[in-house]
Amino acid sequence: MRFFFAATLLTLAGAFASKVVDLDDKNFDQIVGQDKPALVEFYAPWCGHCKNLAPTYEQLADAFPTDKVIIAKTDADGVGRSLGSRFGVTGFPTLKWFPAGSLEPQDYQGGRDLDSLAQFVTKNSGARSSIKPPPPPAAVQLDASNFDDIALDEEKNVLVAFTAPWCGHCKNMKPAYESVANAFKGESNCVVAQMNADDAQNKPVATKYDVRSFPTIKFFPKGSDKTPIPYNSGRTEEQFIEFLNEHCGTHRGVGGLLSDTAGRVLTLDFFAQQFFSAVPTERPELLKKAQAYIGTLGTQTDAKVNTSADYYVKAMERILSKGEAWLVKEQARIAGLLASPSLAPTKLDELKIKANILSAFAAKKAEDATEAAKDKAGQVAEGVEAFAAMMEEKAGKVLGEL
Repeated sequence: MRFFFAATLLTLAGAFASKVVDLDDKNFDQIVGQDKPALVEFYAPWCGHCKNLAPTYEQLADAFPTDKVIIAKTDADGVGRSLGSRFGVTGFPTLKWFPAGSLEPQDYQGGRDLDSLAQFVTKNSGARSSIKPPPPPAAVQLDASNFDDIALDEEKNVLVAFTAPWCGHCKNMKPAYESVANAFKGESNCVVAQMNADDAQNKPVATKYDVRSFPTIKFFPKGSDKTPIPYNSGRTEEQFIEFLNEHCGTHRGVGGLLSDTAGRVLTLDFFAQQFFSAVPTERPELLKKAQAYIGTLGTQTDAKVNTSADYYVKAMERILSKGEAWLVKEQARIAGLLASPSLAPTKLDELKIKANILSAFAAKKAEDATEAAKDKAGQVAEGVEAFAAMMEEKAGKVLGEL
């Protein structure tokens, strides 16, 4: 029985044994700088940041095969104090990468989250980890090599979040920011981007744009003047979307669906309402006026406006040829399609814009009907008041005679 219990303890100890190699001044040169590369953490037992990193570092060691790469640590304030001095360690934790066959390390400058550490080890060793890769970010990823090409593109509005992997506020903001990036993927002139401004290669960019804390968010408007505008609104999805709609001229809602104003052109709304309210014999002339107006828009107008304008005319032509019943049927057809969960985002946008434009046609009639109902209700109310006054007058006369 005792043998079984002891064997069980040994099995459990093996199962939970750390794969992080402990180093000191006696075994360091026998392990590091040999045939395998090594990532070494120089830590101190009292260091809070070291304690926070510890579970992540254990996961990192578990994720890589020990015959390909070494994940190690040394107490640089204790048994490894001489190692700390030897390799110029001045703070804790300090992470250094030692290539195979070399005792000349490079400092690790990346984030201290598991994904960042694992990506670094894989990039420098070629070893694959067992960590499931995260989904690609929705926000456009910027670095020193592509920042100017994207953020300073005169044809695009670009919102840039300057973040750091260790920043708690950045992590809290990430879900909302990713949702906004997804919502605006269909907007070619409104880009939602993110940069790891704590990465060594990106720090010059962050310094240039006066990034002093994380997250710092700046909006780079399209046009020749790309002077960034500080983003000082809230960090909810709704607040980001409201800001972008105002500055990009877009019409997105939470979740990415276009708002009810998307695709609408105020002047063409007027033509549509006049057209639908007119008697059939007047409609051909109103169609010509709408076509003439569209002709004045020219090629300089936004392509989306031209597409919307063409659909106003198409709807007028359909109503002329098929009658008002076409509008009702088309609205019902589009509403059914919009309810489908499998629509591609571009198709969803196209249908929503059509639905919005069609709603402009009936708006005048609905407004007129509402006004007529109000007038009728007012007339009835006036009649009731007059009748009540008459009855009150008669009652007064009767009482006077008594």
